[in-house]
Amino acid sequence: MTKHLHLWSAAPIATLAVLTGRPASTQPTGYDRDEGEEIPFSEARLFLELNHTDGDLGLHALIDGRGWKKLEIDDPNDVLMLDVFVRSRLRKQGLTEFFFESAEPPFDELPPKQFFRRFPEGVYDIGGVTLDGKELESEVTLSHVLAAPPANIQISGVDAAENCDADPLPSVSEPVTISWDPVTQSHPEIGTPGVDVEVERYELILEREEPTALAFSVQLPPEVTSFEIPSDFIGLSDAFKFEIIVRADNGNQTAVESCFEIE
Repeated sequence: MTKHLHLWSAAPIATLAVLTGRPASTQPTGYDRDEGEEIPFSEARLFLELNHTDGDLGLHALIDGRGWKKLEIDDPNDVLMLDVFVRSRLRKQGLTEFFFESAEPPFDELPPKQFFRRFPEGVYDIGGVTLDGKELESEVTLSHVLAAPPANIQISGVDAAENCDADPLPSVSEPVTISWDPVTQSHPEIGTPGVDVEVERYELILEREEPTALAFSVQLPPEVTSFEIPSDFIGLSDAFKFEIIVRADNGNQTAVESCFEIE
């Protein structure tokens, strides 16, 4: 995934600090909070994503709730891991949905064992303060159990390539159906091997890169492990990249990628 970072020269609207410990004072001028009853976020997710094909791991979060002006995440050791203050005109408006992906260096730069030490299993506290000073609080559990990558991936009965660098790539004719075996176990080497997993859903993403980028995606229930790509989309190119994402019931995701060509 290509990410774009825009840097603005205007006065900052929000300040984001990723910290390794809690400083003595972290609140901006004018920060206030009501020490009354805590309100849970409407959605609070913290999960891992493994790209099995590329060999990298990342930490993701999705948090949503009533408008807030401050957000923080504490790790299981009560160390402040992320702190967001909303300032100026955006502070008056407030934020609701908040999503982030960590950087995902390859395993030769950040081995899985080091990644898991950095982000241990356990309960993470997600807290915030609403625009009217009420406290937001949710607890989420981060697990190191990652689903195994789907096996026996086929495109219209032809074995999928190990990755998009394979030469030659599989070549198939229409109709195009992508299929794979059901995933029932954790990853055999990374995280917590050898345990049963419950799949919440699969996601299949198909991408065309030229002449302009286009994507098709579909989410599938755990009992569905094949999908026929609509002919209208297949007719848009003669080469495609696809990704299968396995989402376990603990929220963690395992992705595999490959490519194929149309005859």
